[in-house]
Amino acid sequence: MTIIEGYNFPEDLYYHKDHAWAKIESDGNIRAGINDFYLKSADEITYIDLPFEDDEVIQGETCARIQSSKWIGKFVSPISGVIIKANLDLELNSTILNKSPYDKGWIIIIKPSNLKQELKNLFKVDNLRPWLKKEIEKAEKNKK
Repeated sequence: MTIIEGYNFPEDLYYHKDHAWAKIESDGNIRAGINDFYLKSADEITYIDLPFEDDEVIQGETCARIQSSKWIGKFVSPISGVIIKANLDLELNSTILNKSPYDKGWIIIIKPSNLKQELKNLFKVDNLRPWLKKEIEKAEKNKK
């Protein structure tokens, strides 16, 4: 686990600029969720409107809605493909997401359609720091 500016980022994940993470599973599918910065900015997730299995998703497009104690936000798909599983446990108990965003709080599993090309659009933890600093500055401005 790498800590950047007080936020946790596991090294084995890829990160989308809209705060989604992607993990390549051993079967080649992608497990995806939201990162620690998004989670802490939201304060506490209170509800998530999940997409359906077999829905097609496009990298960077909204595929779920997230409600928190502060606002209603979006979850974008970090990779294009077809959703093969949604974490239905989150609909029953969204606090799982607050406690475990990188483990039990995953949101969807995707069968990717263009993985090799789209991974080029994502960050690895080594390249996150400059992007995260800009995101923190943006969040600070929005508070004022």
